[in-house]
Amino acid sequence: MNESCLPPSEPGTQLGLLFRQVRDAMWARMERELAAAGHDLTFSQFITLKRLAHGEASASELARKAELNPGAMTRLLDRLEERGLTVRIADPADRRALLVRLTDAGRAMWADIDQCGVRVRTRAFEGLSDAEQDALVRLLLQVRDNLTRED
Repeated sequence: MNESCLPPSEPGTQLGLLFRQVRDAMWARMERELAAAGHDLTFSQFITLKRLAHGEASASELARKAELNPGAMTRLLDRLEERGLTVRIADPADRRALLVRLTDAGRAMWADIDQCGVRVRTRAFEGLSDAEQDALVRLLLQVRDNLTRED
């Protein structure tokens, strides 16, 4: 059934579903954009490389960013390291811990795949003015903060 044919409802009754559909559409569009650019990367790998483009990070921080459990993040990092995109290094502040950083090849890939992200964001905001884009992001941040705030 086409959503425009659904009966009118209370504002927000389909909010969770809409958020999920937007997230899934963003992820799918990003994976298609990466594939079209010749990169065999998942959305989670993209998010991991994006975070590492800003500096080294622990595997647990990367797992939180990519919304993966620690085991899945370890496997993802293994694949990125096998491809020569990342390297694990000892954390100077904690001998038991490792940090992950991009290699030169990873930084070069990031320069290209960052443009894929720009194209996806541009597509997502098509038809919205700058003010509408700013308002949308501000409102989504407010909804997120409302839902994650401890009572």
